[in-house]
Amino acid sequence: MEAPVVDDRLLHQRVVGGDETALGELYDRFAALIFGLALRVTRDRVIAEDIAQEVFVTFWERPLAFDPERGSLRAWLATIAHRRSVDHVRAEERRKVSVLGPRVYERPADMEDTVLAADEAIRVREAVAALPGGLREVIELAYYRGRTYRQVAGELGIPEGTAKSRIRSGLRKLAEALGGEQP
Repeated sequence: MEAPVVDDRLLHQRVVGGDETALGELYDRFAALIFGLALRVTRDRVIAEDIAQEVFVTFWERPLAFDPERGSLRAWLATIAHRRSVDHVRAEERRKVSVLGPRVYERPADMEDTVLAADEAIRVREAVAALPGGLREVIELAYYRGRTYRQVAGELGIPEGTAKSRIRSGLRKLAEALGGEQP
């Protein structure tokens, strides 16, 4: 006897209500799809696992972002996974170019631009220095030394997910300190 197909809308409503078992059911139902899609795009099992986890965490944290009137939950989750995977690949390519490629700097138009750029650099350095130790360390490794989150994790001996979380937290705190919008 085949198990009944669980209605996406019912699962969605259960997740909206905070039912963790509903999230587990969704995970069991869609994890292979999400992981497979992320793996096809990134070609990296570890990254694909991270992306799959992020997709389900995102759904758990913001279940109302999914609108059942606009499509299926399967398609929505797959779209999120695909976008995150493509974003990851693009970010890695940009990082490779910025780390390996030639750096081209534009010359400031005038003295006022030079002073403003120097002032902004000082503000950023001070904001980074004011971060708590663990956050400051990952931000310095990732942005001043050009390390990937994997390299940060390896150098600090922490899990990759922890490195990613600390980098995100550090960037949020920097945005707050500098008066910008949070990423």
